[in-house]
Amino acid sequence: MEYTLVIMAAGMGSRFGSLKQIEPVGPNGEFIIDYSVYDAIKAGFNKVVFIIRKDFYDIFRETIGKRIENNVKVEYVFQEFDDLPFGYVCPKERTKPWGTGAAIYSARDVIKGNFAIINADDFYGFEAYKVLFDYVKNNTLENEGLALCYKVSNTLSKNGFVKRGIAIVEDGNLLGIKESKIEAFDDYVLAKPLDGSLEFKTSLDTLVTVNLFGFTSKIKDIIVDNFSKFLNYNIDRLDSEYLIPDIINREINNGNICFKVKGTSSKWHGVTYKEDKDELVRAIREYVREGVYPEKLF
Repeated sequence: MEYTLVIMAAGMGSRFGSLKQIEPVGPNGEFIIDYSVYDAIKAGFNKVVFIIRKDFYDIFRETIGKRIENNVKVEYVFQEFDDLPFGYVCPKERTKPWGTGAAIYSARDVIKGNFAIINADDFYGFEAYKVLFDYVKNNTLENEGLALCYKVSNTLSKNGFVKRGIAIVEDGNLLGIKESKIEAFDDYVLAKPLDGSLEFKTSLDTLVTVNLFGFTSKIKDIIVDNFSKFLNYNIDRLDSEYLIPDIINREINNGNICFKVKGTSSKWHGVTYKEDKDELVRAIREYVREGVYPEKLF
């Protein structure tokens, strides 16, 4: 049985100013992805699918792939501008990837059964992978996904605003995701929704999504099948993106799928800004000192 973790690594890292996926953060030059894969294998995943840019393949394989391929089954897929449903042609002027939903579309042929997805440049912690693996291994409801959420206070950066999906939750069920620009204050955060709706204050304990989801084959098929519908209205909009939170919102509202919400007390680490790297390096050093991770992963 394959237990698959999909790692979305085709991002351009524009605000960070370089390719975040290959910035060393560990004591022996490990990258964030190395810790993600290490935690995933420890939790029980036995297959990793990397979604990358084709022009990124050589350096990615050389720096990341080769050192983990002996520990887990690895497949690579390319998220390319022209990988579109039959009959659609990418505008020559487009310079922006099609988004996270399109990333899943690019991996449509290598994902079977339940699977989990993560961002390549986010450090989630082992507990998150335990919860994801339990879903991938044991979920039997084809229309039920999993949204693994963090307290917003555990996902902030000291160096500027962040974008997070505010989870709207009722009785453990996800009702929707409000993608927002988040600014932190002493005892609350101010959320400015990206859809232009009114900003609002919310608690530091509010749950947010950080592209950490469990999906079934049915949910994958919904993402794949609806890409063409998105393109019908957006192919000529050069900044349009086919995004997983938008897909989840629409399909929940339409009654096609449901999502359970599980929280984690783990602290999320990321490198949204260059200055965030030093904090992450210190955190990993402390994890190594505490024995959470070995000094050398692979």
